[in-house]
Amino acid sequence: MMARIKLGMALGLALLLSACAVQNKAAMDEVGMPQVPPTVTMAEADAKLKQVSSERAAAESVYAARELVCYDRFFVNNCLDQAKETRRITLMRLRAIEAEASHFQRAESVRLRDADLARTQQDARDELAERTVATSKAVKVVTPEARPAKPAGPTLAERQAQHAADVKQQAAQDAAEAPQRAAREANFARKQAEAVKRQERVAKRLAEREKAAAAKAARAAAAASAPPPPIGDN
Repeated sequence: MMARIKLGMALGLALLLSACAVQNKAAMDEVGMPQVPPTVTMAEADAKLKQVSSERAAAESVYAARELVCYDRFFVNNCLDQAKETRRITLMRLRAIEAEASHFQRAESVRLRDADLARTQQDARDELAERTVATSKAVKVVTPEARPAKPAGPTLAERQAQHAADVKQQAAQDAAEAPQRAAREANFARKQAEAVKRQERVAKRLAEREKAAAAKAARAAAAASAPPPPIGDN
């Protein structure tokens, strides 16, 4: 009974891993890098990051279960290599989704910040216009001896100048950091491509070794089962 249950679990796991492998391959482009649909809202970015966390934990659980199954197989190393490759492809796809969603969040935060700064500047201009109109009306009724009170703290013009300087400094910092971000993303893509090629070479060498071992075992079995040569009459 236990053997049947174990066999059923192994078959179900194998089908699940095969489906994941097909899905992962379908999500690759012509150079072997994952294709990620572009994110358009912050809510979508948050959902993608939560999905990455959930699927990463599931991939590790599937790999751990596949390890247990592999140790009951005759070709243990081949089974483990296939399980590792499936996990590697899954994690590479998840990292690509995570990188795209995080990049969108950063860009969207900058956009919202710029929009907020633009609204603040517009409010300041509206306030200045209202004060100018109010001052022009008040001048008509003020006696010559009256003196306007000295404003406490920075004036509106000074606050606007400081705000504009802060915006300019932030924009310069973002522009200076842009090449570094692009270099990191390019370096990540290059390492992913190199990892794929390296795994392909390892898989090819393992397949060749297993093929040679199988051929050697077959020759030995054939030699052992062959009848002995006939002994001539003395």
